Amino acid sequence: MPGRARLENAPDRLVRAAIGLLAEQGPSAVKARTVASASGLSTMVLYSHFGGIPELMRAVVDHGFKELGAAFALVPVTEDPIADLFVMALTCRRVARENPHLYDLMFGLSTRATYRPLSDADHRLSGRSPAFRDAHTHVTAACARLVASGRVEQQEPEVIAAQLWSMVHGYITLELADHFVEFEDAVAQVMLPLGVNFSVGLGDERKRAEASHETGARLYDSMVQGH
Repeated sequence: MPGRARLENAPDRLVRAAIGLLAEQGPSAVKARTVASASGLSTMVLYSHFGGIPELMRAVVDHGFKELGAAFALVPVTEDPIADLFVMALTCRRVARENPHLYDLMFGLSTRATYRPLSDADHRLSGRSPAFRDAHTHVTAACARLVASGRVEQQEPEVIAAQLWSMVHGYITLELADHFVEFEDAVAQVMLPLGVNFSVGLGDERKRAEASHETGARLYDSMVQGH
């Protein structure tokens, strides 16, 4: 019985051990032996639950998107959908900075052989996973509120969400790669104006877009300080 109880949460322990190795040592540390050791389990347990490192990494990706979705769920829904979307963008940036290697894995940026993707495209593409969709639903819902507000031109919320997703993750990827080190405050000097320009491109008034992004920045700061 003690042995069985010890294995009941083995999948979660293995996933968390892999995430910890990514954060502390990087992708080269993610091997069956090291993950098993970090979790206090055996490699046999890893193989019996996941089949191998690629399958484990798929579970790690799902865990990452579940955590991102949980973070999005904490963002208050206000009467200003653009402010809400900017809070989500800043939240996503924070999550990425907390574990850049996990972020790379979630968004398909890593090609390290230690966690090579599965060959089946249905399994490889995180954008098809329920965990991703659940997280992305928060973004799409805010985009739907934006369209309903009349501040932007009528268009499909899903299309706006895809464009916004591309912009935000493009910024995050470049920032994590130290492309903005010359800026004293890259969020204020690059990310915020980028969001304003995006909103104006959708049809919002510039001054109103600027005010919304500044409101979002203050709301995000208050959320972070509150925790």
